[in-house]
Amino acid sequence: MTTILDSLEQYYDTAPRVGGARAEDFGPLTLFVQEGTGWPYYARPALGGDGEVTAADVRKVLERQRELEVPESFEWVAETSPSLRAAVEAAGLHVHAHPLMVLDAGAIPLPAHPEVRLLGADDPLLTAAVTVPALAFRAPGTAVGEAGPAELAAKAAEPSAEEGRARVSGKIAAGTTAMAAAVRDGVVLCSGQYNPVGDVAEVVAVGTLPAARRQGLALGVTAALVADALAHGARTVFLSAGDEDVARIYARAGFRRVATALIAEPPAA
Repeated sequence: MTTILDSLEQYYDTAPRVGGARAEDFGPLTLFVQEGTGWPYYARPALGGDGEVTAADVRKVLERQRELEVPESFEWVAETSPSLRAAVEAAGLHVHAHPLMVLDAGAIPLPAHPEVRLLGADDPLLTAAVTVPALAFRAPGTAVGEAGPAELAAKAAEPSAEEGRARVSGKIAAGTTAMAAAVRDGVVLCSGQYNPVGDVAEVVAVGTLPAARRQGLALGVTAALVADALAHGARTVFLSAGDEDVARIYARAGFRRVATALIAEPPAA
């Protein structure tokens, strides 16, 4: 019988390939390497492996990542690959834990938020919507912060913002992502995406401008993404919450915790 974690493992293995990454085999680990421009992917346990990974296995992948000059990053589910955490820590990496949550089949849909809408591939607000999460994740958590519309305008004027817009625009046009945004007086205050693979969809990069937090905008964006994913045939919708406080917000949208998502990276300098 296929479990929810089995479905998520299949998604995690398929999504990078759909996103244009090539897979390099390292025995119990698979390294995904983005071809051309796009999301810089990670290494993770090989699909169907026995889950046993050693520090030596991790070091081989790290050497390859350094050779390719790509991020030294590993992502996996703690309950599915229990030996990997000790292996990556022995190899010198730092591990971050995040609640892994799945939309409950019996969840009651939230009402549509009046300031939230889906964005098309040519929407003039797409650049700002792609940029908002970068400012949000610089100040993680749910507390109100300083960055607001002025900081967004400055960040959106940078060349990297246009590159991000072009990448997301192409994915929206191809149907491999969808984006929703909360817009007030022409300013994007919150945005997020979901990426579908078959009948599974992952909600990603939901972020609110720090100055606009605690107004229900992230909840509204999440609800819009969920509604659209379900309308387009998704049977499983999931996400990784930034922390326990953020997880409580997603719980209000009908998500329940099923496991723990882990990310390993080099320690901060």
